[in-house]
Amino acid sequence: MASDISESDAAPISAGAIETGRKLFRAETRFLLGAAEEHQIPDTTLPEVAFAGRSNVGKSSLINALLGQKAMARTSSTPGRTREVNFFDVGGRLMIADLPGYGYARAPKTEQARWTQLIEDYLKGRQPLARLLILVDARHGLKESDESLMADLDTIGLGYQIVLTKADKVKDGPLARLQAELGETLARHPAAHPTIIATSARTGHGMESLRAHLAMLAEGADPS
Repeated sequence: MASDISESDAAPISAGAIETGRKLFRAETRFLLGAAEEHQIPDTTLPEVAFAGRSNVGKSSLINALLGQKAMARTSSTPGRTREVNFFDVGGRLMIADLPGYGYARAPKTEQARWTQLIEDYLKGRQPLARLLILVDARHGLKESDESLMADLDTIGLGYQIVLTKADKVKDGPLARLQAELGETLARHPAAHPTIIATSARTGHGMESLRAHLAMLAEGADPS
């Protein structure tokens, strides 16, 4: 099982930041809507953080664990279940956007094209978006579709951060090596945030750190 060290290439998160994150995510979270088309995306003045990742990376499970709720984001054993951009208001201070998963080849091509276009429209036109979190399965590391997204984000200058999921399924040594390799990769990407957060929705590993980072973004700070 992975250790409690959940970050790389950054100073440890302070106790004050962890407490700020705890308070933010104790607040009421409301599901606002699921947007299937660009015109349905809601206006907001709140800082926004979007969650992206390959299908079956554990995105919905991570969001539920982050929010401390079992079924706020719908989970499924079937990859590609999230087919809209789902928006959640966290305590009137932060907006979370759950994007459709990418890289699921068995979905109909028309659906893949629609999801891809929706994600592209959202990323290019969303002014309140403070950061995109790219979720990566700690057992597998970056895939070609992840690297393609990272290159696109570098091009448009949208800041993003890697969050590893399912870290409880990887031993300490391999997890540390993966984080080191990812750190070297991210150093070559101008829009990438250097901090990598390893998490487990099942054990709660890394949740304090992730909540602290998001709380600082909600306050307009850069938790670098």
